[in-house]
Formats: sequence, C-alpha cells, structure tokens
Amino acid sequence: MNYWATILLYFELLFALWLLWREGLLKDKTRRILALTLVPLAFVLRYCVLPYETLDYQDWLRVWIQALRDAAPWKGLGQEIWSCNYNVPYLYFLSLISITNVYDLYLVKVLSIFFDVVLAWGAMKLVGVLTRGDPNRKAIAFMLVLWLPSVVLNGALWGQCDCIYAAFAVLAVYLALDERPGLSVAMAAISVSFKLQGIFLLPVYFLFLVSGRIKVKHIFIFPAVYIATILPAVFAGRGFWELLTLYVRNTGTIGDGLNYNASSLYSLFDFSAMTNAAAARVGVVLTFFFCSGIYVWLVIRLKSLNNKTLFGAALLFCLGVPFFLPHMHDRYFFVADILTVVLAVSSPVFTPAALCVSFGSLLGYHAYLKMRYLLPMRYGAIANVFALALVLIYTAMSMRNAPEAPSPAPPAPAGEQST
Repeated sequence: MNYWATILLYFELLFALWLLWREGLLKDKTRRILALTLVPLAFVLRYCVLPYETLDYQDWLRVWIQALRDAAPWKGLGQEIWSCNYNVPYLYFLSLISITNVYDLYLVKVLSIFFDVVLAWGAMKLVGVLTRGDPNRKAIAFMLVLWLPSVVLNGALWGQCDCIYAAFAVLAVYLALDERPGLSVAMAAISVSFKLQGIFLLPVYFLFLVSGRIKVKHIFIFPAVYIATILPAVFAGRGFWELLTLYVRNTGTIGDGLNYNASSLYSLFDFSAMTNAAAARVGVVLTFFFCSGIYVWLVIRLKSLNNKTLFGAALLFCLGVPFFLPHMHDRYFFVADILTVVLAVSSPVFTPAALCVSFGSLLGYHAYLKMRYLLPMRYGAIANVFALALVLIYTAMSMRNAPEAPSPAPPAPAGEQST
C-alpha cells in the first residue's frame, strides 16, 4: 500500500474526529468511546479495500487521468477528454491527481473518502436541525453514514464519486432549514455541477421559495455559482457554451435501456425493445404528476409547513424522481440512502424506510460489483415503494404536529405593569 495514501487516510481520520470534537460531541464519555472506536474502524475498513479495481476504473477513470497526464494538467482541462461525460469540477481533482507519482486508484478513492466525511458531517448537521440539536442523535448520524454499506462500497471499493455531489446536496437541505438560503442555493449549484443527479433535489426549492425559506433573489445565486465552477476549464481553453450545455449534450450517453440495475419502477415489468420509448415517455409523465401532486398537496397546507415537512418533501423528491424516471442507474438513489438515514435517526419509527432504500441500492451494487443478481431488482423496487409510503406518512404527520402559533400572554393583574 502506498504510504502517501496511508498518510492521507490518517489525516482524514483526524479530520473526522476533529469535526465531532468541534461539534462538542466528544465531551460525553460514552459518545467519546464510540467515536474513538467506530470512526477509526470505518477507516480501517476503507483501507482494506483500497487496492480493489473495478472495470469502471480500468476502462474509464484510469484512461481519463492518463489523458490529463499526457496533455499536462492545465492543457488537459482545456480539451475534451475522449469518452468522459463528467462535468469539469470532478476533472479538476483528476487533474491534480495526474501530476502526482502516487498510484492514481488510491488517490481517486482517498478523495471520495474525504467526501464521505463531509457527507457524514452534513447528515449530522441536518439531524441537529430536525432534533433541536440532540447530541446523541447527531453523533449516531455521523457514524451511521460512515458505516452505511452503500457509502463504503461507492467510494472506497468502487472508486465512484457520488459522495461529492451528495455531500453538497445534503448540506443544501441543512442550510435551507437552518435559514441560510444563499449558502443553500450555492451548495445545490455545486452539487449539480459535479453530477447531474443533483437535480433530483432541485424540485424542493419551489417549496423552499413558497414557504419563505429562500427568496427570489437567492435563485440567481444558482447560475452564478454553476458558471463559476466551469470557468477554470473555460480559461484553460474549453468552450463556455460547450460546458454550459454539457449535460444536455450528454443525455444521449445514458443508453436506451429503461433500467440499469436500479430499484425503480421499470424493474417491476418486462418491456420489449418496441415498447421502451413509449414506456420512457410514460415515466416522464408519471414523474411530472408525482412532483405536481406533492406541490399541490403541500402548497394547500402552506401554513403547516415546517422543517420536518420540507425535509420530508426533499426526501420524497430524491427517492421518487429516480424511481419514476426511465434510464436510471444503480447509484442514482445515493442521496435518498443518506436522507433516509437522517430520517431514521431523527424519527426512529421510520427506520424501515432507511432499510428498504439501502436494500434496493445494495441489490444494484451487487449486480455491478459481482456481475450477477443476488435477487431480482423488482424486490428493490417493491422495497422503495414501501419506503415512499413511509416518507409520505412522515411528511403528513409532520404537518399534523406542526407547532401552533403562540397564544397571547394573559393580561397583567390589576396594579401591575407589564414590561
């Protein structure tokens, strides 16, 4: 194992423990023992799987890094890399990796592991907002995310980078509920700039807007931040319009299949090649009605919306949109994995929702990593239907339990003056 990768992992471990200390979660003896046991073990687990190579690394990531290395990092950012459909913010990291002598597989994974920690921190902060700062639940959320199977497998084993866009997406929800709208919109823009799947969260911003969590002026932060993320590549020589429309041009690279090992609606049915296009159009329509239904339901109850309701809505979109849309892949429920953990920690009665979503995700992961199905993907889709139902119940209950407006203070007794 390369000693530089080991050193970097060690500093990431210290960073994780520092975040817990900074949050004041290591003062309690029990929490301190758990943190000093479970967090290092989570890094040991990641260390053990660092050498594992997947076909994604061999066929794509390694090729892109070598192309950047051959062109020199800055020049490489100024030209389109063959077969690369990632947006440029992730390529900035790959460019830095390309100039080192460290085995690039390790650095790709160490980068993802760093964002595993950021993701766990974001989940912890979000739990804090939903539980009025309960320190025990915040610590549990942090450690659960670090140990979540899909998180460990995604970055440390598979070498994927979903933790990056997911970390910014979770932080975006936290900041909106914590009444920091500008930063929230900025985090959402960065999330989308790393991966298109960040758009699954964006529908909730309409509810943030109508509920007063953000204002119209904050919307303009999104394009400004997004453009800022692509400007370094533009200065290096890439076309501005080319990068601005990258996702639109890459829609043709997702494939014609209705389902790519995702626990979505399309794993419940068998479609022939002749019916794929029609089924895909139906899926888009269903997604539209799903989102519209949530909007109508919650806007009608606008005065009852609170942090828990808006969190429930964000989770509904991150789970429901990839469930109904066609052409979804195995890792597209990654943000839903994290948000259902937040749901389980903040409202333990809804823990089955987290188990169901994780089960569905792991079926897809197993299909890719082992090149065979453990169970038919329809079992994962059924589990996600059950999870959606639970999140709908949670969202409805959150409005029923919305805090009432404070009652007026009783009049002061005669002879006393209120201050």
